[in-house]
Amino acid sequence: MTRDTSPAETYEAGLEMRRRVLGAEHVNRSLGQVSDFAKPIQELVTQYCWGEVWTREGLPPKTRSLLNLVMLTALNRSHELAVHVRGAITNGVTEEEIQEALLQTAIYVGVPAALESFRVAEKVLNELKAAADDA
Repeated sequence: MTRDTSPAETYEAGLEMRRRVLGAEHVNRSLGQVSDFAKPIQELVTQYCWGEVWTREGLPPKTRSLLNLVMLTALNRSHELAVHVRGAITNGVTEEEIQEALLQTAIYVGVPAALESFRVAEKVLNELKAAADDA
């Protein structure tokens, strides 16, 4: 995005990117269920995280996805990790690349965090495979 972009345009670009990475169904469900209390944080995340950062040209979405997996592992945020494993697959990250990224976190972040992330990622990957088999 550029400095000439209005906040509304940045939000819309963020919404488009968020849907592209996480899936329209997931994003629409999340935003459709948001409470009045939580609405401001969802708007902030959509505008700044997805609209300002994810739309930048400096890193491809695949790299951003890998970075998110290792950061979410470091922060021990399993729910968000599961969401971003799905997004990583959408962005072309392979299972082997997910494994390698999570192995890297074991060394720099800690084994317990990496073990939990492996469990979360494996569950999501198995769900994705099952859904593909049913399709």
